[in-house]
Order: sequence, then C-alpha cells, then structure tokens
Amino acid sequence: MHQDHVAHPSPDHAKADRRAWIGLAVIALPCLLYSMDLTVLHLATPALTADLQPTGSQLLWILDIYGFLIAGSLLTMGTLGDRIGRRKLLLIGAAAFGLASIFAAFATSAEMLIVARALLGIAGATLAPSTLSLLRTMFPGPAQFTAAIGVWVSSFSAGAAIGPLVGGLLLERFWWGSVFLISVPVMLLLLAVGPVLLPEYKDPTAGRLDLLSAAQSLAAVLLIIFGLKQIAVEGLGPVPATAIVAGLLVGAWFIGRQRTLSDPLVDLALFCNRAFNASLAVYLLGILFVFGLSYYTAQYLQLVLGLSPFNAGVWTIPGVIAFIVSSNLAPRIVRQIRPGYLVAGGLGLAAIGVGLLTQVDVASLPLLVIGNVIMSLGFGPVITLATDVIVGSAPPERAGAASGLSETSAEFGGALGIAVLGSIGLEPAVAQAPAAA
Repeated sequence: MHQDHVAHPSPDHAKADRRAWIGLAVIALPCLLYSMDLTVLHLATPALTADLQPTGSQLLWILDIYGFLIAGSLLTMGTLGDRIGRRKLLLIGAAAFGLASIFAAFATSAEMLIVARALLGIAGATLAPSTLSLLRTMFPGPAQFTAAIGVWVSSFSAGAAIGPLVGGLLLERFWWGSVFLISVPVMLLLLAVGPVLLPEYKDPTAGRLDLLSAAQSLAAVLLIIFGLKQIAVEGLGPVPATAIVAGLLVGAWFIGRQRTLSDPLVDLALFCNRAFNASLAVYLLGILFVFGLSYYTAQYLQLVLGLSPFNAGVWTIPGVIAFIVSSNLAPRIVRQIRPGYLVAGGLGLAAIGVGLLTQVDVASLPLLVIGNVIMSLGFGPVITLATDVIVGSAPPERAGAASGLSETSAEFGGALGIAVLGSIGLEPAVAQAPAAA
C-alpha cells in the first residue's frame, strides 16, 4: 500500500515500475466507460421510450443530464481529489458509478432514469480528473508521463467509438437496461485492484472545500453548456442566449471569489503560465473540431447515406484507430521534434483532413473516411501533448485541479463543436438526404 506523500518534479531518468503500467491499464478502463456512456444511450432510446413512455422533455433530460453534470462537476471533483486523496475519490466514484448503473438499468419510470443518469454524471466526473492526476504520481519521468497520457487519451477515444458497437450488440440480444450493466464488472475490478496498484496522493496543506465556489462553478458551467446545446438544437434564441449570459456572469462572480480565498477552488496563478494557457486553448479548439466534425459525420452517415447506427459506427472506426495510433506515437516523436513543432505539424495535418471533409457530397463515403483518418492523425499528438503540458505545468499538489480545468475545457470544446460545426453541417445533410435516397 502506498502512503500519502507530497510529490516533487522528478528527474528525467526516473522510471515507473511494472505496477504503474499495470495500474495504467486498470485506470484506462473506467475512462473508456466514461466516454461510452456519453454515446451508448442514444441507440437504446427507441426501446426505453417504448418501455418507460417519457415525455419529450423527460427524454431530453435522460439523454443530456449525464453530460451536463459531468461538465459542471469536473472542477470541483478535480480539486476535491487534491484534498481528500485522488485514489480515494476515484474509488468512491467507481463504487457510485457502478451502483448508479444498476439503478439506471432497472429503472421503472422516466423519473427514476433521470435521477440515475444524474448520479452517473456526478460519479463520472470523479473519473477523468482523478485518473489523469494520478498519472502525475505514477509516472515521475517526463517521457513516461507523456506516454501514459497517450494511453489515457486513447481510452476515451476508444470508448466513444465502441460505445455504439457494444450497445448495438447488447440491444439485439437484451433489454435496453443492459447497456448500463457493462460498467459494473469494470468498476468492481477497479475497486478490487485499485488499492493495490494505484498510489494515493493528496495535498497535506489543502484547506476545506469552499462550497459556494463549488456551487458557482457548477452553475456557470451548466448554464453555458445548456445554452450551447440549445443553440445546436433550436438555433440562437432568447433562452440559450440568456443561459449563456447568466453563466458568464456567474463565472465572473466565481473568478472574483477565487481572488479573495486563501485556498481557492481554482488556483488562478496557473493562468500566469503561458504554456498552460496556450495548451488549454489548443485543447479546447482541438476538441471543438473533433467533436463537432464527429457529430456531423454521424449525421451524414445516417441521414444522407441511410446507414444504421451500428454500421455508421463501423465506418468511424478507421478514424478512431488513426487517433489512437498518433496519440501513442506522439511520445516517441517528441523525442526527436520539439513539442511546439509537433503540435503545429499536427494542426497542419488536421487542417488538410478538414479540408477534404469540406468536399464531401451525397456519395462520398471513401472521401469522408480518408478525411477523417487524416484529421485524426493530426489531432492525436495535439491532444496528447496539450494534456501533458496542462497537467505538467501545475505543481504536483494542484494536478487534480489542473486536470479538472483540462477536462472542463474539453467539455466546453465538445459543446461548442456540436453547437457550431454540428448545426452547420446538419442543415445541408438533412436537405440533401432525399437526394441520397
């Protein structure tokens, strides 16, 4: 069992042991499930609608509340891990995620499923910042830390890709609730081996969690994410505009409060680091394009080409494989090429892929796949290295908070991508769908 300690930046020659690499494989599993749960329920919507008979409003809450509460809770959970222990928070979150999954699988009403999905969102928010900040302790050497980040990033990409495939197979054989139960054995495994394989870390000098700051961050993120999602669905109108403005005002209140606290929820000093700021911006914009174009791709495959959700998911796999390969090659390439050049080259390659995607018409499946692969090859190193810099720039005792900021920026990027790029691409796709038929 590892003891609580205050870690310090380690020399380049520091090496992780075998236990750390096995631990990385273990913590990649809940990260995979985290992203699977964002997509898998969409396939089950017809079956659960027939069974639970939700109203239109209830169905929207069933689909969206998981992502909303993840986005709103990430900052708090990242900082909470620094205070109570990152492994402890991860294990608590894993247990809660497993129990909420069972609750969701056997829900007998729309209201029960909404509550279960809300609990899943809160529990899911513990997974990303806890696992990412634990990597800082498990892999003290910079090169191995970057390699671990590549695996961590890949697990989310893989989960988003296999979610529709696994969900489709389960729904062909079982009832809609089965899509939730796949997380239970994984969380049980994490609870069994986590205390043995994962180190504990917490900041011994941290004060109490400021509950008002936690409520402010939750409200600000929820309002802005809600407004962006509404723009994607209904277009710009008074309701989403009001939500976004209100979220920005609460966010300003939150920042003002952080300046007055001796132990703030978010250390604003992190933003004095130019590398941290640039990486956070690149991460947000990278996720914006990845999510937005992925959303457009899914709509194109189903609405224009008329593919089933399962077959549409199959055609996205080449891009996912490209992303995973490039994410894990980045730590090797960065030994030969400066990170700034590698990021710039990745963005250039991604731009070529996006350029090809602009040429897609009603019968361009090969071009879509090729463009998606090239774009993914470019963005893989960008996301890996940006995450590396964001977490690596923070002091070890603030790695959880930095991880929460990193993942919150990803949630904003995803919401912006769907609101902006997804809605732009969806209108022509719907208009051209009859021609494809």
